Parts: sequence; structure tokens; C-alpha cells
Amino acid sequence: MLSNLKKYVCLLAISYSLSSCFSANNKPVLIKFSSDSTAIVVTNIDQDGLYQLKSDTTTDSLKNQLISVVQTPSESDSTIMETPIAGRVLVTDSSVVFMPEHAFVKGRDYLVSTYLNSRFAGVGNVLKGRMNYAVKPSEQLLHR
Repeated sequence: MLSNLKKYVCLLAISYSLSSCFSANNKPVLIKFSSDSTAIVVTNIDQDGLYQLKSDTTTDSLKNQLISVVQTPSESDSTIMETPIAGRVLVTDSSVVFMPEHAFVKGRDYLVSTYLNSRFAGVGNVLKGRMNYAVKPSEQLLHR
């Protein structure tokens, strides 16, 4: 009787773990300008990760490295060099917001990359042995 109970508890724990993995937020993050184009907003972030970012107040410098913004040459003006954009990162209840030190220039392109919601592989790929060797960032080219 006791061994059957142990098997049942073990099976229940495994099924719970797998179901929590499958119910995770598998949506890619959405990267876009704010409505007034003064900031970049990243949404669709996993709630557990967002909670961890909000609760960790000691690593403000690490939060500023969550989002990388680079001004890139556009088709209309190829003389512009790729330059990183300095700014600060704010964590809200449902998103992460990048606020640049200087305003974004109208007509310019900005490459935004972040490792939020990135992972080596999903549960299905792990079970099939198809894992990536490096975590790939989510990237979006935004035109102001």
C-alpha cells in the first residue's frame, strides 16, 4: 500500500511539473515604441520573470542591460554608424520600458535586442534532444 502511494505521488509530481512547463508563456516578446515614441516598450514577458525583476531592487545596473538599443544605418541614410543608445530601464507591472537619455531621432532605425523570455529549448525540443547551444535574443528593428 505504501509503495503504491509513493508511486502515485511521484507520478503526480512529474505530471504537475510537465504541465507547468507546457502552460508557460511561449509567446515571443513584443518590442515596440511607446505611443508617443519617447520610449521602447517590451511586453508579453513571462510573469515569473517579471515578478523577479520587480522584486530585485539591488541590481539596478543589471536592469539597464536587459535591453540593448543600437541606432543603425537606414536605406535612406547609410552614412550613419551603428551607435549604442544609452538609457535606463524601468520595470512596470506588465512590461519593461527603455527610456533613452536623448530623444529618438525621427526617420532613424533602431535595432532592439533583449534576452527576456529567451531559453535554450522548449520542453518538446528537450525531450527530442533538439536543444540550441546558445540562447538567442529577441530582436526587432524599429523605425522612428
